[in-house]
Amino acid sequence: MQATEQYTLAELMICAASRAFADDGEVLATGIGVIPRLAASLAMKTVNPDLMMTDSEAYLLSEPNPLGPREDDFVQANETWMGFSRIFDNVWSGRRHAMVGPTQIDRFGQANISALGSDYQRPKVQMLGVRGFPGNSISHANSFFVPSHNPRVFVSGECDMVASVGFNPARLPKGYSTDDIDIRLVITDLCVMDWQGPEHQLRLVSLHPGVSVDTVIAQTGFALHIPDDVPLTPAPTAAQLAIIRQLDPHNLRGAQLKDNPPGDRRTSAAESVQ
Repeated sequence: MQATEQYTLAELMICAASRAFADDGEVLATGIGVIPRLAASLAMKTVNPDLMMTDSEAYLLSEPNPLGPREDDFVQANETWMGFSRIFDNVWSGRRHAMVGPTQIDRFGQANISALGSDYQRPKVQMLGVRGFPGNSISHANSFFVPSHNPRVFVSGECDMVASVGFNPARLPKGYSTDDIDIRLVITDLCVMDWQGPEHQLRLVSLHPGVSVDTVIAQTGFALHIPDDVPLTPAPTAAQLAIIRQLDPHNLRGAQLKDNPPGDRRTSAAESVQ
């Protein structure tokens, strides 16, 4: 498929994030948030039609639902009932891949969605709590989505509250090793990364067009593994953009990033896409 030059940063990130699900086969894909959900939906409609996706209520879908309000005559493509017991069967058997948006991520891949501040009894900011993240992170694959790549997210020390299991031997549950941890891609507004550096170090995989290696290093609070050759994140194809616009007819994706700049930031502001 041929790449197109007219795309936004949100669309570039959706396409990059969709590749996290490409080789999963038949697993339950859970994208938490607009861009992760669109990424999983795009993957289901392109590179991995075996992905399983729910309507977030009670049904497994044959086709992902579009986001936002739908026409009165819209009928979702139910494949079968998918109650909580079947969801948890997938979670505990490892047949799920979630893409989540932590508030903090540390050098071990541990993530925080719970609270900010050094005193957990009196946090500066109370967030979601750990929810099901500890069990999910030890049971199945997870990827991370970060809309604003900066040192407040990629922290220099450990997360204020460790809500998920990472590559930290000191915090692993008894009987587990780092080989049991499956953290896949990290998609940010600057780049794509994974945890395939030496000893599970966070590794730079690709740079979004117009972003430098130095910028990524400066905006990360710990050392990264930088390969000798870092490619550009592939631009969306016209076919991918057409699917994204079908899945998100109200352009909710455009509100997920500050000003949602062009995906190729080498282009001038005058050439910015809508």
